[in-house]
Amino acid sequence: MIPVNIPLLGDKEKEAVLKVLESGMLTHKAGKGPMVSEFEKKFSNYIKVKHSIALNSGTAALHAALLALDIKSGDEVIIPSFTFVATASVALHVGAKPIFVDIDPEIYTMDPQEVEKVITPKTKAIVPVHLFGHPADLDPLKELAAKHDLVLIEDACQAHGALYKGQQVGSVGDIACFSFYPSKNMTTGEGGMLTANNDDIAETVRMIINHGEKEAYQTMRLGHNFRMPEVAAAIGTVQIDKLPKFIEQRRKNAQKLTSLLKDNPNIQLPIVRDWAEHSWYLFTIRTLQDKTSMTRDSFVKKMHEAGVGAAVYYKTPLHLIPYYKKLYNFQGGKFPKTEKAADEVVSLPVHPGVKSEQISFIGKTVNAILR
Repeated sequence: MIPVNIPLLGDKEKEAVLKVLESGMLTHKAGKGPMVSEFEKKFSNYIKVKHSIALNSGTAALHAALLALDIKSGDEVIIPSFTFVATASVALHVGAKPIFVDIDPEIYTMDPQEVEKVITPKTKAIVPVHLFGHPADLDPLKELAAKHDLVLIEDACQAHGALYKGQQVGSVGDIACFSFYPSKNMTTGEGGMLTANNDDIAETVRMIINHGEKEAYQTMRLGHNFRMPEVAAAIGTVQIDKLPKFIEQRRKNAQKLTSLLKDNPNIQLPIVRDWAEHSWYLFTIRTLQDKTSMTRDSFVKKMHEAGVGAAVYYKTPLHLIPYYKKLYNFQGGKFPKTEKAADEVVSLPVHPGVKSEQISFIGKTVNAILR
């Protein structure tokens, strides 16, 4: 089976981890061990931001972002329904309410026009998700945030290396959050990063991730243990150096697969806006249900039988997953563009570990099944 994504680790990562193990410093009580500090510095240089703060997951980064921006009970946070559940769950964890919106069906990110419709006096934040590696359209969202005195939090957990109008995602909003889960464009095993340019926000986040401490055992506010361990950071210091080449190979694979599938009338290929550079975390096509009698799920089953790890992200939109459907009494039809995408999307392997001949095989297999 050709997997849709895999971690790509080599001797340099092993050497970095061994160095940490030999040092005996597996973590640091203030989250400022030498590997964490080096990783944060490298990440800031790559994203071109003033502050990068390492955490133990992308979810923790999102949680810390809301806490640092004083989002709390009674507040509302606008997010797309087409995303991973953590984007919404962290809002509930701080007492706020996630307000779902529909997407731009071509790039799967929140539609700014839909965002404007749901802004109320309770709204405190807009959280665009750069889904599958394609940036959300940030300028109109920044304008809305400025107009209504809101904060803009980029969920860049799937978009390491993507560019918005030539600028790294993660450097545009008030805060941005990244994930280093093993399937992502770079990994630390588990881990996350929060980026910001504001000194006060960064100082607050550093307290939040370390039990609210500004100095050792001097808790200044309620906090958590969201620290990244040194072993994870050691892997990150190597992976961030490899990231540009990883993304370059993803783009080459995506271009080749696009050329192989461009004449198939039964699918919609990934669309990239002229203001965006896709980082190709996922190569997501749509099986056009009005043009083919084969269901998306049947197509995925046949791809698996052929040895291709096609995957579906996300089969059920957040407003229809059991927890949120029950909590807010949602019914189908509320976000039609999201629901249609959830019925049709399929992601295909383009990660750097996929060989050119495998890309050819994937293209040939798709065309044979959806002919």
